[in-house]
Order: sequence, then structure tokens, then C-alpha cells
Amino acid sequence: MRLVLLISVALVVLSHAAGIRAEEGGEVRLKEIVVTATRTEKEAANVPASVSVVTREDIEGGNIQAVDQAANALPGVYDRRGKGPMDTLASITLRGIPGQQRTLVLLDGMALNRAYDGTVAFGGFAPADVERIEVVRGPFSSLYGGYAMGGVVHILTRMPEKREITVKGGYGTDNTWSVYGSYGDKIKDKLSMLVSYGYRSTDGYVTDYNTQIARPPASITGWSLTRNNQGRRRYLIGDKGKNGWYNESMTAKAAYDFTKTSRLSLSFMRTEYLYDYDDPNTYLLNAAGTPVYRYGTVRESTFLGGSGKKIQNIYRVGYETEISIVKAKASLSLNENEESWYTSPGSTSATTRFGGPGTISSSPSRAYDVDVQFTMPLGSRHTLTCGGSYRYDWSDTKEYALADWKDEDSRAGITYESRGKDRTYSVFVQDEIRILNNLTAYAGFRQDWWKAFEGYANDVGKAGYPRRYSSTDASAFSPKGALVYNPFEKTTLRASAGKAFRAPTLYDLYRTWTSSSTGITYAGNPDLKPETIVSWDIGAEQRLWKGALVKLTYFENYIDDLIYNRTLSSTFQDKINVGKAEVKGVEVEAEQQFDVGLKLFVNYTYNNAKVVRNSANPATEGKKLTLVPKEMFNIGAEFMRGPFMGRIVGRYAGKRYNNDLNSDRTNNVFTSYDPFFVADAKISYGITKRVTASVAVDNIFDRDYFSYYRAPERKWYGELTIRF
Repeated sequence: MRLVLLISVALVVLSHAAGIRAEEGGEVRLKEIVVTATRTEKEAANVPASVSVVTREDIEGGNIQAVDQAANALPGVYDRRGKGPMDTLASITLRGIPGQQRTLVLLDGMALNRAYDGTVAFGGFAPADVERIEVVRGPFSSLYGGYAMGGVVHILTRMPEKREITVKGGYGTDNTWSVYGSYGDKIKDKLSMLVSYGYRSTDGYVTDYNTQIARPPASITGWSLTRNNQGRRRYLIGDKGKNGWYNESMTAKAAYDFTKTSRLSLSFMRTEYLYDYDDPNTYLLNAAGTPVYRYGTVRESTFLGGSGKKIQNIYRVGYETEISIVKAKASLSLNENEESWYTSPGSTSATTRFGGPGTISSSPSRAYDVDVQFTMPLGSRHTLTCGGSYRYDWSDTKEYALADWKDEDSRAGITYESRGKDRTYSVFVQDEIRILNNLTAYAGFRQDWWKAFEGYANDVGKAGYPRRYSSTDASAFSPKGALVYNPFEKTTLRASAGKAFRAPTLYDLYRTWTSSSTGITYAGNPDLKPETIVSWDIGAEQRLWKGALVKLTYFENYIDDLIYNRTLSSTFQDKINVGKAEVKGVEVEAEQQFDVGLKLFVNYTYNNAKVVRNSANPATEGKKLTLVPKEMFNIGAEFMRGPFMGRIVGRYAGKRYNNDLNSDRTNNVFTSYDPFFVADAKISYGITKRVTASVAVDNIFDRDYFSYYRAPERKWYGELTIRF
């Protein structure tokens, strides 16, 4: 609470410094246009969904190191990024629906959820390439198909309207460096182009600790007593060293306007990241003061962390035109994970910090997408949007033994392989019906036909392998209806209901792996069927006095056939459709804008997300869904006047559980998911018309907490931007 008060005081001081006074008179509203909620351009205040927009100015005003962080102060959004820019498991989830594979992420209309497991590799995307991000909450399989159970996050990249050159560079805590450069132009009002390159690297900080059940002998000192996340006694004996990282991105885009209504666009993006750990640290010393890395059954390998790399290539071709009264759009895209691997040190005494046996797991994948859409008026009160799509996924996972765990190229032989393919055909229809001038109805549906095939697994040397799996298929009907009512000029009321689904991924179906740290085997299940969700919400949006806006939404989600890990023994789990879950919640947000360039905002989210039925493990019934905070709120201020721009935001997320029994209740220990409140700030100043300097501080109050890993402490970052 002390931290909330400090942020509140900061907002009041900033308000006073700005010399704010209430003004009477009419309100000037700039119409914010969004495309994601209806797949057509629509004023944000009148779309049939709860929508938030992150603008380019918002991104530049914050210390956005990764694209997903741009949405972390929005209501209903949980951005899981536990260790800053080094986090390879970062995800955005909406309205208490857990798992990135249940929230669709689009890039210029193309799905980023990868073919292998439905996750999104946010690392490497340059925030400076982004024009805006639209976040649409609620089930949207009626328009977008699978993954859109919790909603859609749509990242829209920019295209210049005139010649521009941007160069920026920065430096910060942990020897963090970044550079970015771009060139854009528009030639004869026909040809637009943009090329850019971005790079970021950091030495990182200590994120992973070595805790053990076995107490060190009396002759060894330096250890300390701790607990695991379930409160059991553990001994902290060291860490895995600093978690370093680098990423880079390359973008090339072009668009040609044949006419005012016909455009061809081409784009290519390549993102790459690599993470690793430097030398581990032992806290243990023997009687002679010599560092100790092993005792009893504890081996040196427990101090070691591996490395990983991902290279992603994105290709897209799009065309849009108007034929008489019909607007047509078509796109063809490929999301290719060219490289996606990680290494793990071995667990025997032969593996040390200097080398020894290990493993490498590689999971390249490809996702091909084709999408066609038509929009046309039908009479004076109907607007029909319809179309179809096709998606084809491929993934091939291979594990190899490594002669040297520190060298990913020292492959000694394949030990495991799983692969598979799936494809989905879809058609969709949506009718926008203007019942009255201030009452609009939306009715639509989507039919998807999904099939997984050519499933294969080979656990080399084990009985019963290799295995070839029969194909499996399913279809999903996803309807959605909504009403938008404007009883008064500044009032919007919404109600909607819909159904969404998620087909099991190739990882869910065919991937089996064993954890090197726990020894538990996690098995896929080729007989899984899609999950489904039925949702409804009701909301109101009210503009009050000048510059004031309040929004309130209540929602309920009911999930069936939840894909769940079933425990068959202490060392083996598999996946089955067993679960029913529900999420009931509220989103509240308010903002006040002042003519002096100041904006104050606050929002609050409540998610009561729990398991309702689980025949595989009835003890989980009534427990909270994993990695879903029950409460979140954000409070902040933005100020822009002349060459000065400032932003301060406080973010709170409540307790999350990583254990389906919610037994990981102990906080402030390694692997716990602690409730936290952090405040971040950034100040920018335009030195000249073309040169801007900025400095940012994250976690201002240096809050110490864990999000499984140790979360980042207070960090600063300075940047210089030059535009021509």
C-alpha cells in the first residue's frame, strides 16, 4: 500500500506542476479506428467487443524492451515475463484464460502462434517497427479460428508516408546495449518501403539458483537455509551465473498502390535470439576456503545452465482492392522457425562446468496461412463480411546426445524424435445489422475442419518404438453475436456471447520428453480432441466531463475438454481431455485527459479462474487455474508538452500458482510466483527537432520478488534517437 500511495503522490505532484484547471466547454473527440474486432475498419467506441489500443506514442513513451511489454498496463492483460528481456517463455494471456496457446497473436493479420506448440517468440521483434497494437478481449474464433479463446492481440507494423531515417542507440544496467536503424520512403504516392535493423544484448543477471534437499556436511560453510515454493526445507548452495542474451531483427517491407483502392504489399522479417549463462557460482567453501561444487549425492551439474537459440523468418504477401461495392482482401504468409533449440547439461558426475555430456533438443516448425475476405453492403442496413482460410503446420523435434554440453555442434547421436503435421480449412460469415441509428447487432459464425496426420515418435532404444500414429480430425462451429447500443451521445452499452475452440498442437499430440532436473516424463496423446469455450460479457463505456472516460465490463468463460497433464506415477505424466474450468471476472478502467498534455489512468481486473471438474485428479476441483493472477491493477500518468515527455506506471499482479493443487503457496523463494507491485518511469526530451534523449528506470522501488525466476531489480536505461 505504501508503494501505491507513493505513485499516487507522484501523480498529484505532476498534476499540480502542470497547472491543471478544469475547463468548461465542448469535448473534442478524435475517432480511434480499429480493425481487429470486426476485420473491418470501425470506430473503437462502437465495436462489439472490449478493445484497447497501444499507439506508437505509447510505445515510445515507455521503456519497451520487448513487444509484449507494450500491453502490460492494459486491463484484462497478463504479460508473463519473469526475468526481463532474457525470458524465452514470455506470453500474453487475456481474461484469465491460461497459456499463450489460448490467446491468438497476429502480426499484420498473420498468426504468430507457432506450429509446434502455439506459443509466440516475442524475443527479437523491434518495438520501433510497430505502429500500434490492438487488444480485443473475448472469444473470437468466429472470425479468427483456433487460439482465439481469450481474445486477440494484433501487432500492426508501420509504413512511412514520406522519406524518413531513424537511428537510435542506448545503454543501461547489466551492460545492456541496443542499436536500431531504419529507412523509409514513399515515391510518387505509389511505392512505400521500409527497411530496418535492430540489435540488443545484455550480460543479464543471476536468475536461477541451486537449492538442494541434502544439507551440506558440517565441514562446509557458505550455504543458507531456504524453502521451496511449498514451504519445505531446502539449502541454497549457489547459482547458475548471469543469464545473458542477445537478439536482432531485420525487416523489409514494400507496398504499391495501383489505385486509391488497390494495394499490393510484401514483407519479410527475420528475428533471432540467443541466451546462455556465464560461469556458475558456488556459495560453499571447505575448511581450507576452497570453493565446493559437489558433496554427497549433489553433483556439479546442478550448478549448470544451458543455452538456446531461435531464428524466425516471416514472409507475407497481401493484396486488397475494391470491385464495385465489394472490398476484397487476400494474404499468403509463412511463419518459419528455422532454428529452435536448447541445450541441457547432463546429470552425471561426468558433467562439470568445464564440459562433459549433455543433450540438445531442436524443434523447427513451419506454419503456412492463406486468408481471403470480402466485405459488402447488403441494402442500407446490412454489411456482410465473409471469407475463408487455410492453415498448414509442420514440426519435427529431434534430441541428440552432446559430447560437450557447452558445444551445441558436438552431436553424438539422435536419442529421440517426434514429428507431425496438421491442417485446418475454414469459412466465416459476419453480418453487421443496423437495427436503429443507435443500435447495431452483429451475428456471425465460423466453421473449421481440422486434421492432424503423419504423427511419429521414436524414443531410440526403448521397447515399442518407433511409433506411427493414425490421423485424427475434428470440426468446430464457432458462433458469435453482439449488440452495441448508444442511448446517448457519450454512452456505449455492449453485450456479446460466443463460442471458441483450440485444437491440440503438435506438441500436445506427439511430443514426449523427460525433465533433466526432475526426471519426470511428460507424454503427448495422439487421441486428444479440441478444447472449447463458451463466453459472454456485458459492458458500458461512459464519457463524463471533458477528457474523462470510464469503462466497466463483466464477463464469464466456461471451458470444456480442457487439456490437462494426468499423473500416472511419480515419474510419468500424459495429456488428456478431462477438465471443465470457468472464469468470472470484472474489468474497470478510467482515464482523464487534460488540455495541458497530461493523461491520468487507472484500471483494475478481477479474475476468478478455477477448475470445476477434473476426473483425472478430483483434488484439483475448486483450485485456481495455474499462472492466472486473481487481481491486477495499473495506475499511471503520461505528460507531453513541447519537447518534454514523461510517463510513470505502477503495475500490480496478485499471487499465481504453478501447481494445479495450488500447493505452491510460499512466497519470496526461488520458483515461487509472488504477488508484486512495481513502478516504471521514463522521461524524454527533444534536444532539437531531430534529436531526442531519454532515460528510463524500471522497478523504481527496487522490489525484490520471484516470478519462478528472480525478477529484475531496479534498472536504468538511456537512449538517444536521431530522426531525419
